[in-house]
Amino acid sequence: MNHIKTREEFEKLIKENDNVVIDFYATWCGPCKMLAPIMEEVSQEIENIAFVKVDVDEAEELAALFGIQSIPTVAYIKERKLLLRELGFKPKQNILKNIKEIFG
Repeated sequence: MNHIKTREEFEKLIKENDNVVIDFYATWCGPCKMLAPIMEEVSQEIENIAFVKVDVDEAEELAALFGIQSIPTVAYIKERKLLLRELGFKPKQNILKNIKEIFG
């Protein structure tokens, strides 16, 4: 999974990809550490979706843009529209269910 840190990187990402999943996290966050390997696994299993990570401490502008107030938060973006922002740790089944419902 790639990391993005700036609004410019985010703008380029959504311009080049219709389907995007963003994992907002922090290195000190326990639930984020639990979610990381699941997101990595899902990103390798599913094609046609760009999976990226955003460290909220390094990318404060992006965290503010998405109104991130708790982590982990996973944002699902389809055709440049935020369709779901899910807070907290979720098991792999939930993430796959969201992806299926949002991206088909």
